[in-house]
Parts: sequence; structure tokens; C-alpha cells
Amino acid sequence: MYQEERLIGIMEFLQVHHRVSIENICELFDISRDTARRDIIKLEEQGHILRTRGGAILPTLSRTIANYNERLHDQATTNSKRAIGQLAASLLHDGDYLLLDASTTVQSAAEQIRTKDHVVVTNSIDIASILNQKENIAVHLLGGMLHPEHRFIYGARALSNLKDYHVHKLLLGTCAITEDGITDPYEEEGYITKEMMRRSDQVILLADHTKFGKKHFHRISGLDRIDILITDREPEDAMKETLLKHQIDIMIAKGDTEI
Repeated sequence: MYQEERLIGIMEFLQVHHRVSIENICELFDISRDTARRDIIKLEEQGHILRTRGGAILPTLSRTIANYNERLHDQATTNSKRAIGQLAASLLHDGDYLLLDASTTVQSAAEQIRTKDHVVVTNSIDIASILNQKENIAVHLLGGMLHPEHRFIYGARALSNLKDYHVHKLLLGTCAITEDGITDPYEEEGYITKEMMRRSDQVILLADHTKFGKKHFHRISGLDRIDILITDREPEDAMKETLLKHQIDIMIAKGDTEI
């Protein structure tokens, strides 16, 4: 077997077990310890793994995310986002005051809002544009700096604006969720999200299954600040147990949806 084939096999093993030892690699591919070590070194040079004593693990910290348009048109999660968005929109009542963050899943919820007489505060230029085309919705777009790649507004002015508001519900997306809470790769966006959570009576987190088990640089909140989680699959047992321990209402959005 060529090294390239073994490297693929090691990564597949890690995707399932999250950790691999030198002994595992030797048994899997019937190779020597020296050859197994060279494979691990190669994977680390490629940035795929972190070497540990006697083996390797997958990095727990995700360093980058796709830009807004790439996430918006990701075919692998389009149906899930639509289902999650529709279920989130169904939780709204006429006259709710809302905060909507700048996530693509929250954008899907905004597209499917059928209730009326809302007052909405958002830091998303895309969501503001979508809601501006709906009747009986007043839109407040936060001022500040615009992130060109991820299309959210942030900065001191945005934070100052947020402190003047209080709403019934926050629809919040996330890049990463673990038993420790939710995280974000961008501090600037994280500060806005934290303030949004402080300004809301109810926090509704929208996260498809691909967000679970990931961790980013900046911690936004523990799970204790989340009231409802809407996702597309049942979380793994350990994660589900932690969510229920925090008394989070888990709602599963399944299947294709139609408006």
C-alpha cells in the first residue's frame, strides 16, 4: 500500500475515533512503527492532525470558515438550513420584537417569516434587505463596520446601538457548538453575539449537525444561555445529555420543506 492510501485510511479512522495510536496504525496497515511514525509526521506537516505521545488526534480548534456566499450555497446543508429556518419561523408570534444575527441559517428563517408586525434588529445587511421586502416588519440595521467576507456589521458603534434595545427573541446561528458552549472564529462578531444574548428574553440557537463537535478561537457563551436549540439531527448521546442538563428544549427539523 502506498503512503497516500495509508494517510487517507488514518484520517478516516480519526474521523470515527478522534484519536489514533502508533499501534493502531501498525495493526491497520501491517507496517512497522517507524513507518507509522513517518505517516503521522506527514499528516502533521499537511496540517491535518496534531501529534501526541504515542499517536495523533484531530485538531479541536477550527481555524477558518467558508465565506458567507459559500455557506449560503453549500448544497450539503441547504435542505437542513431550510428546514431549521422554517421551524424557527414557526415559533414567532405576531408583534414579536426580534434580534437576528448574521448567519446563513438565520437568513433562511428570515426568508420564511409569515407572521407580521415585528420589530427586528439585525447586524446582517442581507437579512435587513430580505425583511425590508416584507410588509408589516420594521427593520433596525445596526451601524458600524461591515465585514466584507462574512457580511456582518460589528464594532463599537454596533455594540452601542445594541445596548439601547431589548427584545422578546433572538434567532442565533453558530459556527461551532460543544459541551463547553458556542464559539466563533471572529472576536468582533463574538462581542456582538454576546450583547445580543444579553438583550433577549429568549435565545433560540439554529445549528445543523455539521456544527456539533467543532470549536473556534473565541468563546461566546456556555450552554446555560440557550433556551431552545433547533437542529436537523438528534445530537450524540453525550451532547444531548449535556443539553438536557441545561434544560435546553431540543427541536429537530426533518426533511425537505416547502413555503
